[in-house]
This record gives sequence, C-alpha cells and structure tokens, in this order.
Amino acid sequence: MSFQISVQPSGRLFSAESNETLLAAGIRQGIGLPYGCKDGACGSCKCKKLEGSVVHGPHQSKALSDEEEAQGLILTCCAMAQSDVVLESRQVTEAGAFPIKKMPVRVASMAKKSDDVMVIQLQLPANDVMKFHAGQYIEFLLRDGSRRSYSMANAPHTLEAGAPKVELHIRHMPGGKFTDPVFTTMKEKDILRAEGPYGSFFLREDSDKPMVLLASGTGFAPIKALIEHMQHQGITRPATLYWGGRRPSDLYMSDWIEAQLSRMPQLRYVPVISNATAEDAWTGRTGFVHQAVLQDHPDLSGFQVYACGAPIVVDSAQRDYVNLGGLPAEEFYADSFTSEADKATP
Repeated sequence: MSFQISVQPSGRLFSAESNETLLAAGIRQGIGLPYGCKDGACGSCKCKKLEGSVVHGPHQSKALSDEEEAQGLILTCCAMAQSDVVLESRQVTEAGAFPIKKMPVRVASMAKKSDDVMVIQLQLPANDVMKFHAGQYIEFLLRDGSRRSYSMANAPHTLEAGAPKVELHIRHMPGGKFTDPVFTTMKEKDILRAEGPYGSFFLREDSDKPMVLLASGTGFAPIKALIEHMQHQGITRPATLYWGGRRPSDLYMSDWIEAQLSRMPQLRYVPVISNATAEDAWTGRTGFVHQAVLQDHPDLSGFQVYACGAPIVVDSAQRDYVNLGGLPAEEFYADSFTSEADKATP
C-alpha cells in the first residue's frame, strides 16, 4: 500500500510504500531529506512527525530515545508509513537532487598523510560523470554485500574533463574490513565498485550568516570540499574552521588550510589538540574542539554550523550549541562519521 508523505514547511510531496522507509522513498524520488548512516545509529535523519502513523524498524536509543519518540520525533531511515504522514524538516532541499549512480572506480593515486590516514584519488567513469554537491559521500560496495561510506574531499568544479577524480581521506581502523586492505594490499589501478552521491551535508547558499566549520579527524574531508566550493563560487560569508585531533599529526592537511587563508580573507583557522605530549611542543589551543567554539562564540544564535567527524563530537556539539549557545536547531548541519563499531554499540 502506498501513502502520501508531505514535508513542511517546504511543501514537498512524495509517496512511500508501507514496507519501505521514508528515507529510502524520499531518496528514490529526489527528496533531499537529511540523513547520515542510514542504519538507525547516528540520528542525523531525526525529524518531527506532525500527522500520521509510522512504525520503526531496529534503531539505537542514542539515535532516538523513547522520550523523543513520545514527543513525535522519528528516524526516517527506519520509519515506515502506516498512513499518510506530514513531517517537519527545515533541512529539506529543493527539487533537483542528483541521481545516484553505481559505477566502477579506479584507484588513481594513494598518499599516506599520517600513520593512519590515507588520501586516495579515485578516477570516475568519464562517459557519464557523477554529479554531486560539495560535502556529499560515496559508498563502496564490498564483495560480501556490505558497504563502507566516505566523504568526497573535493568540490565538483575540480573534476578534470576526461579524467574526473574524487578525493577520499581514509582513516585506518585496525581490523576494518575495508581499511585494512587500504593500508596493506590496495594499489594504484585497482578497480572498486562504488555508488553515490549520498548525503544531505552541503553548503546552504541562501543565507548570509557567518559559519562555524567544525571537524574532528578525517571529518575534515567534506569541510575541505565546502571550502573549495566557497572559493570557487566567490562566497564571502565569514567562516571559521575549528579542526580537532588528539595529536598535531591528526591535522594532516594543516598546510593546505594555511595556503587557503591568504586567498580567502573571510576564513579563519583554529586547530585544537586534546592529547598533546611534550614531544609535540604544541603551543596552540588545547581541549575538546567543540568546546573551543563556545569559548570563542558563546552566542551562536546568528550562526550556521557545519559539523563533521566522530559521533561523540558531532552529538556533543549539537547538544551544547543549541542548549547553551542558542543556535537554532535547524542551522546545525552534520555528517557524523558512524563506523561499523559505532553502529554495533548500544
């Protein structure tokens, strides 16, 4: 049975079968609902149900608590309609979402940026180039049917004619089904299967609010794509990048950021280290990166925030910026890097 789904305040409409999730139905019909992991683990797709009835599939309580569900909040990635439904989601994008493509990709180059971070250039098919927003991600389709997601670290305008490439920043997760081979057996010219673009993390260009760009670890990858896009589009809104890591080596492309500062006078950079040792000789900011933002901007009511990285950083930032900093909840845009271990953690 098919039901009509309405999204307010945009007025977007789409249909959903009773046996498919609202998110899957929205993606299939080009409706840009916000989402992250698609597995009921991160909470990025959480929104308000104004009318109608849904039933939830398996999900984690940290993504949607019983109290939140009682208040009418749902996870579109695992909620299935049982009637016509009206949702409230102020992050829904306009019509014209890019089509999702399955494609072979070739490893064009590999560069180790730190002990546990590899930057990979993937060559895309040149005859039907994937279109995407800066900040979106692709999924690798592994042989056993599982998937692994990685944000694209370059903006669409950087794709070369005839040999389009996307850049990925991959952190080694010891024992990882995908990352172990990346750091041991993968080599240039290897062919992989990928699908994309996915994700609702990209710059909202209908605002002139100053921006906080918050990254932890390889959460810098989609932020880098946003910065490239801003530069290309001539976007001059003030933006401050806060990039956090445990040790200075975790900020594996600080030199790239420093090079952009002279070209983008509206961009500031605040690196933050949480576990520096004496041998690091670190003299910059210390502590937790999301807290550094509130130290500098105790009133976030007039800002937009774009946050990427470890779930604990993204979740803490969202909670504190809204509750303590007065950030409007709809002005927090996030891509939580939810690993398979995170998904398995209650």
